[in-house]
Formats: sequence, structure tokens, C-alpha cells
Amino acid sequence: MLKDTGERVIPKLMKPTNMMLLEHTARYYFSTPYVRGRVLDIACGTGYGSQMVAKVRKKEIDEIIAADICEDTLAYAKGNHYHPLIKFVQANVIDKQLLEKLGTFDTILSFETIEHVQDDDQFMRNMYNLLNPGGTLVLSTPFGEGKGMPCNYPFHVHQFTPSEFEKLFHEFKEKEIFFQRGVTIEPPRKDVYYPLGVAVCRK
Repeated sequence: MLKDTGERVIPKLMKPTNMMLLEHTARYYFSTPYVRGRVLDIACGTGYGSQMVAKVRKKEIDEIIAADICEDTLAYAKGNHYHPLIKFVQANVIDKQLLEKLGTFDTILSFETIEHVQDDDQFMRNMYNLLNPGGTLVLSTPFGEGKGMPCNYPFHVHQFTPSEFEKLFHEFKEKEIFFQRGVTIEPPRKDVYYPLGVAVCRK
């Protein structure tokens, strides 16, 4: 059995009312209208989200490459969240050879990933280069004190401010910035605190 690190979402080990599970599930459901063609779920974790998207969008998807850096996590994903449209592969999100290894995609999903990497510039370069022209990136991350500032989460390098988050997508032709509060993902409203941002960007 895969061990829970406190950040890894393992639905079989969590209560249905667990807020972290509900928030992660909400992001995958939010992404489904944008998902089409060849899909990359980068840092897919235990694979539950890739499977969810595959089931919802099976008619619009050619295949999903579900990539993660951890071999044990991928082994768990293969054993617990198999779907014929999904191929689980090991990959590092900041690998400069990622394009050569994985090819290009019509849709990329990246949920709660960028805050874990030191070289977020290379990460964003990879996300842009891996997308086909006209392709869509859906990316989320928690907000915090800003790039380079310490945060209270041991697995996070840092957490962006909302303005820093929006600037990550300057190369994209179109971008929409949404904000998440619990299971609600919406445009910002005045006097509402949003702990997470969700971007939908088109190349």
C-alpha cells in the first residue's frame, strides 16, 4: 500500500468529505470541458484524476499520458486507476529533454505542481513547448507570500502571489485566471479570500 505523505491524494485512504480530496477532484472536473486530443497530466500522482478525466471525456480524448517522477506512485496508479486511454510514464517536470521524450499535446493538466519545483522558469518553458499551437494548459497552484519567500509547507519551494501567478503565462496567446475556494472555482469576487489560483491558457 502506498504511504500517505500528507500531500499525496489517495482516495481509497480518505473520507469522501476530506476537503483536500474534494478540492483536487473539483480541479479535475473543472478542467474537463477543455480536455481534448492528446492529453498530458503532469505530476499525475496516484492517477485518480487522469482516470476521472478519461471517463468523462473518452469521446474527445485520443490518449492521456499520465506522468509522475515517483516510480512507487506510478505503480500504485497502474494498479488502482487503470483506463485503456491512459499510459503511465515516469518523467521529471523540469527535464529539458521532456519534449523529445513525450512529444506534444493538445491539452496539458498541471495541478499543484509548480510550487514543488525550484526552476519554475524551466517548468513553464516545458509546459509551453509541449503544447501544440491552439492547445490548452490548465494549471493550478496555492497562493502564498511570493517567489523566493519561505512558506509553511515542507514540500513547497515557495508559493506565488496572485499577481506573480498571472505573470507566469505571459507567453500564451490567451489566458483566463480563476480562483478556488473549497470546491468553488470562479472569477474573483470582492472581499473573498481565495487560497488557490487556476489558469486556463491557450497557445
